Formats: sequence, C-alpha cells, structure tokens
Amino acid sequence: MDQAVDKQAVAAASAPLTESEKNAIIGGVLLSMLLAALDQTIVAPAMPTIGRSLGHAEYLPWIVTGYLLTATAVAPLYGKISDVHGRRPTVYAAILIFLAGSLVSALAPNMFVLILGRAIQGAGGGGLFALTQTVVGDLVPPRERARYAAWFSGTWAVASVAGPLLGGTFAEHLHWSLIFWINIPLGFVAMAIINKPLKKLPIAAKNHSIDGLGALLLIVATALLLLALNWGGSAYPWLSPEVIGVLACSALFWGAFALRLTRAGEPLISLEVLGNPIVLAGTLSMFLLQAASVGLAVYLPVYLQSILGLTASESGIAMLGLLLGTVGGAASSGRLIPRFTHYKRIAMVGVIFAILCMGLLAFVAGHSSLLVVEVLTICIGLGTGTTFPVTTVSVQNAVDRMHLGVATGVLTFLRSLGSALGVAMLGAVALGFGLPLAGEGVEMAGHVVSAEPFAMIFLVAAGTLGLGLIALTLMPEKELRGHVDDPAPILAE
Repeated sequence: MDQAVDKQAVAAASAPLTESEKNAIIGGVLLSMLLAALDQTIVAPAMPTIGRSLGHAEYLPWIVTGYLLTATAVAPLYGKISDVHGRRPTVYAAILIFLAGSLVSALAPNMFVLILGRAIQGAGGGGLFALTQTVVGDLVPPRERARYAAWFSGTWAVASVAGPLLGGTFAEHLHWSLIFWINIPLGFVAMAIINKPLKKLPIAAKNHSIDGLGALLLIVATALLLLALNWGGSAYPWLSPEVIGVLACSALFWGAFALRLTRAGEPLISLEVLGNPIVLAGTLSMFLLQAASVGLAVYLPVYLQSILGLTASESGIAMLGLLLGTVGGAASSGRLIPRFTHYKRIAMVGVIFAILCMGLLAFVAGHSSLLVVEVLTICIGLGTGTTFPVTTVSVQNAVDRMHLGVATGVLTFLRSLGSALGVAMLGAVALGFGLPLAGEGVEMAGHVVSAEPFAMIFLVAAGTLGLGLIALTLMPEKELRGHVDDPAPILAE
C-alpha cells in the first residue's frame, strides 16, 4: 500500500506542469510575498495608535525592528531547507509561521507580546521573500525569468502604496489589530492556490542535510549586526560601549560562522556557491545598490517636507515617482535581458544613469522645484530598477538546481542587509548635520532650512551606487540557460 502511494507521489511530481498551473503557482507565491511586503509598510501609520492602546510607547520602534531582525536572519536558512525538503512544505511552513505571528500580534494584550508576534511574523516573512524567487526559478528558465521581474517590483510597489493607506485607515477608523487579522484569510487563499501544483515540483537535494549549528550562528550574528545598526546614532551614540559591544559580539559570531563553513561536512551555505564569482559579485552589487535605494527612499520624504514644504501626505504621493520608476526600470530590463548576449550592460547603463541623476539631484537640492525633483527621482528609479532582474537572473543562472534555493537565499539576505545598512549609513550623515533620523521627518518638517545636508546625503547615495556599479562590472557573464527554440539574442559580439 505504501509503495503504491509512493509511486503515485512520484508520478505526480514527475508530471509536467501546465501553463495554468505555473501561473497559479506564481500568483500564489506572489500573494504570499505581498503579505510579507505589506507588513513592512502597513504598521508605521498605526504605531501612534498602537502606542496609546497598549502603552510603553518607548518600545514602538521594536515593532519594526523585531520583524526586520528575524526576516533578514532566516532568509538563507529557508533557501537551504527548500533545497533539501522541497519547495511546497517549506513555503507552507513559512506562511504558517507568518500567520501564527499575525495571530499573536492581533491578540497582543501588551507591547511586549506584540513585539514577540512581529518577530514570529518576520521568521515567516523572511522565508517568503526568498522562496518566491526560488519557486519562479524552478518554473522558468533563466532566459525567460527576467520577464517576471516587473511582477516582483509591482508587488513591492503595491505594498509601498497600499500599506500606509490601509494601516492609517484601520488605525483611525476601525481597529489597529485589523492590520494583522487581514493576513489570515489572504494567507489561506495563497495556500489553497499553490497546494496542488506545487506538489509537482521535484526536491532538488533529497540526500542532503541541514547544518543546524551553522544556521544558529548565522541567525545570531545577523541579529546582533542589525541590532547595532538600529541602535547606532538613535538609542545610543555610534561609539558608545553598547553599540561597540554588540558589534564585537556580532563579529565573533560571524567568525564562528565562517569557521563552521570550512569545518562542516555539509555547510549551510555551500562553499561552491560562495566561491562562485558571479554569485559573489552579483550579491555584493545588490547589497550596495539596495543600500543606496532604500536610504534614498527613507530620506527623500524628509527633504520634500523640510525643503520643498510638502505635507506628510503630499510627500507620500510624491514618492510614487521613485516607486513607479523602479517598477518601469525592472519591467524594461526584464523584457530586454533575453534579447541581449551581454545582458549585464543593461544594468550597468541603468546604474550609470541613476548615478548621474542622483548627482544632479544633489547639485540642485537647494534651489529645485517639485517638478524637477519628481523627474529626477523617476529617472533614478528607472536606472536602479534595471539592476534587480539582472542580478537575480545572473545569480540563479550561475548555480545548478540543487543550490538554487541557497543562492537565492543569500541574494535575499544581502538585499535585506543592504537596506538596513543604507538607512544606518545615511542616518549617520543626517545626524552629522543635525537632521532627524529615519521616521522622524514628519515631526521636523519645516524646521530645516539648509539644503546642504540633503545634498551630502544624495552624494553619499550616489557614491554607494558607484561602488555597486564596480561590483556589477566585475561580475562575469554566463550564457543564460533557456529553451532551445527561443529566439537568438541580439547584440552578440
């Protein structure tokens, strides 16, 4: 009987997926990714209401920090787990953990339980980011994969716009707990959509194991690093014993993790993957480009309010230019990649364009109109948006199927870490000029009259983009795998 069941399971897994099943899987994982993305944006507008309702408002930042710490730390772990145990059970586990965190958050009687719930949410949400791209990597060959980049960018854009609107509406007119309750039905819908077709995805590395000690070392090292970046310049001075102590502890755990990679029989992150020059350069470029992009997105509203005199809601609307530009850049890049032999040049041209626009924004920061700022930020978004499909496809194309989850997890991990570093880095520049930290711009609107600190912030962001361009330039190109009947790429030398 058991053998018959096993044969049926094998037959189901080996059956080819139809186009409708592929679309159902992609739609389902994108919906799950939207859940995780929304929970990074929906909470901020409701935080004052939550503080008044639960008390201990001094711990409000941890509602965001708790999610960020766990979401970033677990991303590489999910990639490895999905390679060993299969995508379906791993995606299900990530969604269920996320929904459990949502339930704890919605029912939280006090601030500390809410922070715990957010940390649980992050432990699931971090996996959803990595697994979504990994599943698409399973379904679509690299030459075609970039076409889906617009869907990923569009998902983030929807979360960036809808999150604050929903969060503010729920907190003001209904109840703040609805920002967590809404996840429950959407999560079960996503699971229902992907349930049957995901069974057909084969397990990439059945006979491999997971290094539990290595996973623990990575999670602790990452959490400590992010904690130091979050504390530095806000809760404590950068050179305070608290920040230096946490950074030192993080360094020790990173050292122990590096040692474990060389000693473990099967390390959490394969040395073959880490030693791949495409993976190394691609993930490093994504890390730097994301640091500049997120850092700009955090301090641009402060500039719009402080220098151009916009209100908080007006500056939020003005941010749509950057978001839509990023989506447009990713969509254009994704469509062009299959047609170019030297597809890396698409991202290089995009980054160069973004650097020039960022430098021009710094030059005109003190005497610019809203129209000029909007045009420049749209152009910056277009330029940086081209990099996301190129780096993702390049990294996934560089490894075999057995390591697809690990490589995608590392890329997601460094992208999230770059976001945190970018906010901290530009936060240090802001503090040096007496500007508010990230998230405090609304309270300071109208109080800053000098554009000099913002010009410096934009220049630092441009310099970071420049470092990302260098890493991108050093990334080797490998011919994209694809269908034999695909049209030949153009512009081949």
